[in-house]
Amino acid sequence: MAPDPEVEREKRVAAEAAAGLVEDGMAVGLGTGSTVAYLLGPLAARGLTIRCVATSPATERAAGELGLHVEPFDRLDQLDMAIDGADQVTPDGWLVKGGGGAHLREKIVAAAAQRLVVIVDSGKAVEALSPPVPLELSSFGLRAILRALGEARLRDAPASPDGGLLADYLGPVGDPAALAARLAATPGVVEHGLFGPELVSDVLVGRGEQVQALEPHAR
Repeated sequence: MAPDPEVEREKRVAAEAAAGLVEDGMAVGLGTGSTVAYLLGPLAARGLTIRCVATSPATERAAGELGLHVEPFDRLDQLDMAIDGADQVTPDGWLVKGGGGAHLREKIVAAAAQRLVVIVDSGKAVEALSPPVPLELSSFGLRAILRALGEARLRDAPASPDGGLLADYLGPVGDPAALAARLAATPGVVEHGLFGPELVSDVLVGRGEQVQALEPHAR
């Protein structure tokens, strides 16, 4: 299916607005996905001296090709800002992330950043979260892990950059905090794609040629 030009325009304007928030000298986490792809060019064009950490090999390659300085995350213990997309975002700042399978690294980067800026098109803004919720699972004891989760399905996809198996929880979300706690407490779940409002500083929603800025939770 060909990309929707309106959706792509909204991704672009949100990403360009986020690129304008980065300041010289910052350490910046770069997320993964089609919306973040629109961020890299405008960010590189600003010619800032920044240190970047990428959440996926694809982002690392694309950023490096544009001249952005990307380095391993083991050289930094904190980031000034992280910029990433989302599959769903609610008005109170709950996110579903990980459609691209990088949610473990994305969550580590988000937690290490003083400010997480989420960039989405208007179709990703929802009133309540719904399945699927991405999962990264251990290969050891996989059948037992899936049985404990209940309504979950493995993806026909390569392993994550860290070797975990990708899956999706397909049951009802209901209270996202309760589901997040349940998934996190299930042995063998390496990480899940529910991101709580405490991680989110700003949400930039592309709507046509305009950007709607939300601040669901100021850290």
